[in-house]
Amino acid sequence: MNINIYYGGRGIIDDPTIYVINKMQEVLEELRVHVERYNLYDGKTNITTLPQTLKEADGIILATTVEWYGIGGYMQQFLDACWLYGDKETIAGIYMCPVVMSTTYGEREGKLSLAAAWEILGGLPCSGICGYIENTVTLEMNGQYGQIIEKKAENMYRTINQKIASFPASNKVMRQKVTIPKAINLTPQETEQLSEYVSDDTFVQRQKEDIQELTSMFRDMLDNSGTDNEQEYLEEFRKVFVPQPGFEARYVINIEEKKKPLWIAIGSGALECGYGETEKPDVEMQMNRAAMEDIVNGRMTFQRAFMSGIMKRMKGDFRILRTLDQMFPFEENNR
Repeated sequence: MNINIYYGGRGIIDDPTIYVINKMQEVLEELRVHVERYNLYDGKTNITTLPQTLKEADGIILATTVEWYGIGGYMQQFLDACWLYGDKETIAGIYMCPVVMSTTYGEREGKLSLAAAWEILGGLPCSGICGYIENTVTLEMNGQYGQIIEKKAENMYRTINQKIASFPASNKVMRQKVTIPKAINLTPQETEQLSEYVSDDTFVQRQKEDIQELTSMFRDMLDNSGTDNEQEYLEEFRKVFVPQPGFEARYVINIEEKKKPLWIAIGSGALECGYGETEKPDVEMQMNRAAMEDIVNGRMTFQRAFMSGIMKRMKGDFRILRTLDQMFPFEENNR
């Protein structure tokens, strides 16, 4: 018989959970059980690969300590990994004994949480241990506590050895009827490989760099296909331009999807416009491409875009901004 112990506490010296699992391990080894122990805090960067260690296990002990609230992050990570990367067919044949000791409030809730999680994964339950221990010395000096631990370990051995059945739980029904199946069905071998990749920081970092490189490449392709066309909107401005006698001003429009700003210079009744940097604009504004499309198609004016917040930023004299709608009456032109 093979039993794995997964300890999710912090490994501090006076942790009562450590005493309990040490005692259980002694009893199980006396019964000629091969016990393998995994301290999750030691291999926290490799927790995603630990579901692979369930393959040869007939039973497991999930042990953790409630220090302030809940079963703790390490144990939750391990259960998450079992859900994401564990072989559910293997888990379905594994008995689990929860051990939750508390130095504060919540040991019963922690035990129930572990049992419920394992049942949702499809595993088999065993009677567990939970208790509030203020001082580990009290646990060590009380012989009756030791007998309880020994009995629980023996009961776990009998349960696994005799393959004792249990009543169906609603958790398993919930998993079958409510849980949304994944779009990609992976084989156990593919799941194992994926869990190894996830735990490899170098591989994950390389994947992030590849994604950034692809993002940059596609952005450049979009730019080259017309998104950053330096003639866009210029003809529309020239077509509707209405000169204002004696008025001179320089505008800059930063369109978020374009690399270069659109500038408009008006002087002596003439219009000049283009893309690029310009010095000392009287008004500078920022908007996205959709807002710019609304303006040139007559669905929105510059003034309304600013007042409604569609224009995300505007610097300069608001009176000069209002004049922009008089010189470029897109709304009237598109009626």
